[in-house]
Amino acid sequence: LLSEMCDTWSAGGVQNAFEQVTKITQLQSEAGAAGSMHGALSVGGLATTFTASQGLLLMVPNMYKIAGELIPCVMHVAARAVAGQALSIFGDQNDIQAVRSTGFAILFGSSVQQAVDFALASHIATLRSRVPFVHAFDGFRTSHEIQKIQAYPKEIFQKVVELLAPEIDAHRARGLNPNHPHARGTAQCDDIYFQAVEAANKYYLD
Repeated sequence: LLSEMCDTWSAGGVQNAFEQVTKITQLQSEAGAAGSMHGALSVGGLATTFTASQGLLLMVPNMYKIAGELIPCVMHVAARAVAGQALSIFGDQNDIQAVRSTGFAILFGSSVQQAVDFALASHIATLRSRVPFVHAFDGFRTSHEIQKIQAYPKEIFQKVVELLAPEIDAHRARGLNPNHPHARGTAQCDDIYFQAVEAANKYYLD
């Protein structure tokens, strides 16, 4: 339903907080979705994706890259069991447990209202910190719950965009651009590699 609503709004010409119609792209698999999202983010775009279970596991390689490059990003996840002896949409949310080491921070909502609140909070946090986020909630008990919530009017999102303008501009300025090229994705020996890893720690600690 998450991506379906976005697709409906896009097809209907509903404008987002940037007064643009959101572009929705359906890929062949979750691996392709994560790769294309990584590409959009790398050039300074703002992109997100929705997934669950095995789909999230297919995104793991790109999650390591996005976190390693300190690119602001949010993945919205309806957390579910990864299929073992059988497929199940109930259960232990071990898809989220499987991505804890990727470098993504995790915000987990325990109610429908928290899912709404944390969706916005995670986008604010990632732009302010450069740490990518997984915004998650239970993929059955929360995602299928009918509950009254306090939704945010469009003006709230527009105000958030206005307040985050410096962070958004900084993200765009860091994007790959042929007018000011720089190297990214190099091969490094351990002496250089671990200096870069340690240098990234401050973004998680601040």
